[in-house]
Amino acid sequence: MSDHVRDPLIEEALRWLVVLRDPSAGEDDRRAFDLWRAADPAHEAAWRRAQEVWTRADILAPAMQGRASLPPARRWSRRRWLQAMAVSAVVIPVGLLLVRSNFFADFRTAAGERRTINLGDGSTVELAGASALSVSFDANSRRLRLVAGEAFFDAAPEARPFLVEAGAGRVSALGTAFDIKLAEASVTVAVSKNRVSVSIDGSPGTIVEQGQVVRYTATRIETPQAADLGKVEAWRRDRLIFQDAPLGEVIADLERCRGGRIVLTDARLRAIPVTAVFDTRQTDAALATIAGTLPIRVRRFTDFLVVLSPRN
Repeated sequence: MSDHVRDPLIEEALRWLVVLRDPSAGEDDRRAFDLWRAADPAHEAAWRRAQEVWTRADILAPAMQGRASLPPARRWSRRRWLQAMAVSAVVIPVGLLLVRSNFFADFRTAAGERRTINLGDGSTVELAGASALSVSFDANSRRLRLVAGEAFFDAAPEARPFLVEAGAGRVSALGTAFDIKLAEASVTVAVSKNRVSVSIDGSPGTIVEQGQVVRYTATRIETPQAADLGKVEAWRRDRLIFQDAPLGEVIADLERCRGGRIVLTDARLRAIPVTAVFDTRQTDAALATIAGTLPIRVRRFTDFLVVLSPRN
């Protein structure tokens, strides 16, 4: 598993854990779970891990529940502690990979933070929330690596090439302004000024002109398309703008703004299209809007764990 990509089986086991512990779970849910569990030995291994974590949470929950220092309004039910702790424990190993991959980065931002970095050559980089960047300049080149998240680059023109590695590809620029966003399985590059060349191993470079956007994976570069730069760069103005964007993509962006985890208990929810404008400083309001306009139920177990389920 690469450092910045979540393990999909851990994610799926986490969904089933939450679904089956819900009092509203029915026979259809249990049959679907049985089919998923039997489909692959790796599914069974992921489920055993989730069960082990639940057992550990069961041991710890009474001690947490009995803390006298908590006022009555903040003392959770045993079920709520178990769910929150089990989910947290499943997520922590994946989170540690994120921490390790970002630990040695030169610049990092917390969730919801924006940071502008002035480089020694006159270039600037603006990091979005939950992002990380490494910089390596020498006499012959200016090399950067976007380790996580999203960033806007304004490369000062000079003789040394300006090269940004992101995911499995590289973006080469000179006197150019552009945005790079890392997603789970792809990278998106949008050009605001001049042009860039995007390349991956085994593929010639693709020129992306001003006003265009391109997406690439480890195996292919898509054809550049016209970009809505106002939408692409909205995060720099504390906004997120979506037009028919999959809910899974929306949730990933909201996570970078609010911190913690937002879990979808049904993978089919990820494809629901969302058209909306959200304030990155009001993520709870964004979740309320999603719950009010889509067939989705929102449950908050802690400030750091929100679960989205189909509304029955």
